[in-house]
Amino acid sequence: MFVKKGDKVKVITGKDKNKEGVVLAAFPKQDKVVVEGVNMIKKHQKPSQAAPQGGIVEMEAPLHVSNVMVIDSTGVAGRVGYKEVDGKKVRVSKKTGEVLDK
Repeated sequence: MFVKKGDKVKVITGKDKNKEGVVLAAFPKQDKVVVEGVNMIKKHQKPSQAAPQGGIVEMEAPLHVSNVMVIDSTGVAGRVGYKEVDGKKVRVSKKTGEVLDK
């Protein structure tokens, strides 16, 4: 999967188009990612020990990974390629050629 937890991404389709956020979680088996502040849903929470009040909670729902683009440190959103640097496979921005992995 070309997106990892902690990456800054831009949403390229859907109701949240052009929104940017940080990936909170990545689910490679389902090809989905959860992005901070994007694709917000309201979930009805039953009262529990942790939240005795219960109520309606707003939370992020997963997006399909094809609907996001990784933003490099220069602020440019682009596709991701792979290159071998010092014997390690690293992610590279196709637009700027910048290495995304530290």
